[in-house]
Amino acid sequence: MTAVTPTTRDTDIANRAEPALWPPVDVVEDTTGITLYADLPGVPRDKLNLRVDGDVLGIEADLALDLPADMQAGHAEVQLARYRRAFTLSKELDADKVSAELSQGVLRVRIPKAAHAQPRKITVQVN
Repeated sequence: MTAVTPTTRDTDIANRAEPALWPPVDVVEDTTGITLYADLPGVPRDKLNLRVDGDVLGIEADLALDLPADMQAGHAEVQLARYRRAFTLSKELDADKVSAELSQGVLRVRIPKAAHAQPRKITVQVN
């Protein structure tokens, strides 16, 4: 199994001073890599920052909810306007080939396995 684990390491992404929400993230592994699905409702593409720093994948995003100018919330369950998560990537993953897409408030991040970690068929010679 390929490891991708939440981290609180002393990294730029994980230890920002301002408080942030931890979005729920599902991690799915298949034979060619892993896919992370992060729930980021209310986040537009221009307010999303996804980066790899060494072996840490960092996700930062700001909420951008459009409310009419004369409207005020009578009750708000979400008080923070920022999401943040960080994950440590195993050496089996190829961090140079990360791809991502944002659709309907869900961030999909695909990280393929490195060539040395990919399953491969071995041809057997007969003498």
